[in-house]
Amino acid sequence: MVALDAVRASNASLKSLPSGLVAVFVGGTSGIGLFTARELVRNTTAPHIYLIGRNQTEATKIIQELKNINSSSEVSFIQKDVSLLKNVDEACNEIKSKEKQVNLLFMTCGYFVLTGRNETAEGLDHKFALHYYTRMRFVDQLQPLLNAAATSKTLSRVVAVLDPQPGLRLTPNLSDLDLKTTFSLKNCATHASAMTNLAFSRWASQNPGTSYIHAFPSVVDTGAGRDAFGAFAPLAKPLLWLVTKAMQVKPVESGERHLYAATSPTFAPKANESVEDAAVGGDGVNGSGSYLLNWNGDILADTAKAKKLREEGGEAKVAEHTREVFEKICVEGGKY
Repeated sequence: MVALDAVRASNASLKSLPSGLVAVFVGGTSGIGLFTARELVRNTTAPHIYLIGRNQTEATKIIQELKNINSSSEVSFIQKDVSLLKNVDEACNEIKSKEKQVNLLFMTCGYFVLTGRNETAEGLDHKFALHYYTRMRFVDQLQPLLNAAATSKTLSRVVAVLDPQPGLRLTPNLSDLDLKTTFSLKNCATHASAMTNLAFSRWASQNPGTSYIHAFPSVVDTGAGRDAFGAFAPLAKPLLWLVTKAMQVKPVESGERHLYAATSPTFAPKANESVEDAAVGGDGVNGSGSYLLNWNGDILADTAKAKKLREEGGEAKVAEHTREVFEKICVEGGKY
């Protein structure tokens, strides 16, 4: 575990970074995205924060809160339902029209449900879209701005908060990556996890100035399960809270730890010259630029299954599938 004092010291050092850092929070109007945005605003000089979400009312309150924390900050809200990739592109186009670089892309979009496959108008499962395709589309569209930040020798980082662990223990079905025929909640978790691990490893190789973090959040009261229990929510949610109370990470600490993951030099991009000071990447190599983290900042070790998946071309297969989805939906305007 990375000591909380070390986390706070690292976060406090962000004041030494150039002013005007640009950070995009996808899912930033609640939960871990909001907790982390608060800490970023608190610890940097004149940051420009983009919050992307659906709730204008909450966003208005959050904008004022963040301005109260740091009056030099600029906060913009982009109202989009990002379960649809066309809406992701619209949000990214708005950012690209206003910014020359992006220093941080922080993604927590998703939700917890107990139901089966539920397709969006674009032909993707709603949960799976938010946990994987949406996130990869944001990376794909904002990577040029992340590269620009890397070129200017400032922070360039992507963070996805989900869970790297299923992808380290289990193997996705490479013949049904979008889960059209083999969907289950377990398979959805495995695919989103493994495909993110593989995609980030590939992104890190192709964009050595940016580092990529896939982080497990632990148990945090985020509201992500607000739709999971339907009519039983009034009874189920308090019971779930009691069961998980002992494992919960407090919101402030969660924000502090995720800001550390999002900014610490320990998680250096592949191009960093001080590789000996970098953490061990998801492929077991120091400073590989792609890192798999537990909630407390500990590195999650590579596994034999994950290594075999990479050796058998898993990265390329996931990249090809993801590109096919983007081509069909985002370029052709069709349904996958």
